[in-house]
Amino acid sequence: MTDTPARDGVTVAPTADVDDRASIGTGTRIWHLAQIREDATLGSDCNIGRGAYVGPGVIIGDNVKLQNHALVYEPARLADGVFIGPAAVLTNDEYPRAVTPDGRLKTGDDWHAVGVTIGEGAAIGARAVCVAPVTVGRWALVAAGAVVVTDVPDFALVVGVPAKRIGWVGRAGRPLTAQSDGVWVCPETGAEYVEAGGVLTER
Repeated sequence: MTDTPARDGVTVAPTADVDDRASIGTGTRIWHLAQIREDATLGSDCNIGRGAYVGPGVIIGDNVKLQNHALVYEPARLADGVFIGPAAVLTNDEYPRAVTPDGRLKTGDDWHAVGVTIGEGAAIGARAVCVAPVTVGRWALVAAGAVVVTDVPDFALVVGVPAKRIGWVGRAGRPLTAQSDGVWVCPETGAEYVEAGGVLTER
């Protein structure tokens, strides 16, 4: 892209739309046709892909990647190190309708936005949908095309429609290998995790 520094240490493509009331951290890059709405907060060293959307008041941590055309609707909260894949959607309306029961076009006063919460290091695959108000736990991995309608535990690997847990992943994102006595091991880093009562923790 042709870089245009919008603020100290922030790079914004000329075709991006960044509201003056948004707060953008040092080192963050915002690519073509991305839109960052009023009162959104983005941390340092984020990468906001082409055509991505960040709604009003959304809070995004440091080192977050939103891939092309990712849609993050308010009031979502994304912790540090989160990855949102291409065309993934974080919704905010539990009962979507364009009109009221009497046929009048809805306004902002006719509904209450609810947000998706994504924990540290978690990754949401391409074209996945997280239906608010779900929480995706730390370092979890949501597979491409999945539809998340219930909370996802830390380190869980979930797939399908609706998304179901099929295994565990470590910080490296690789599926963990089961050992004895509830111990799981990352094939890439050798890190060990312990499962107890449906919860995985780092050893």
